[in-house]
Amino acid sequence: MAQINDHHDAEVTPQPANKEHIKKIWKTALILGAVTAVEFIIAFTMEANMLRIAIFIGLTVVKAFYIVAEFMHMKYETKSLAWSVILPTIFIVWLIIALLTEGGQVLQGRM
Repeated sequence: MAQINDHHDAEVTPQPANKEHIKKIWKTALILGAVTAVEFIIAFTMEANMLRIAIFIGLTVVKAFYIVAEFMHMKYETKSLAWSVILPTIFIVWLIIALLTEGGQVLQGRM
């Protein structure tokens, strides 16, 4: 039997770097680094209380926004797709908070 050899030599043509895209990535990385630095400062200078926890949760949401928006390209998608991701996330966070609150009250015998 004859063997068919259908392989072609592939050529790779390098493309010039998209400087605007690289600039956005560095900007996002610097923002994430700054927020993380603020988290470290707060962690080592502020005593543990509800305010510190609230600040950490807020800064975590800010970091999550930048990661999802830039690195997962959600900023460039249609608004309906973004809302189809945001709304269920909000409801899940609400559910977790409600379950923790109710569970804590049950364990403490308040109900």
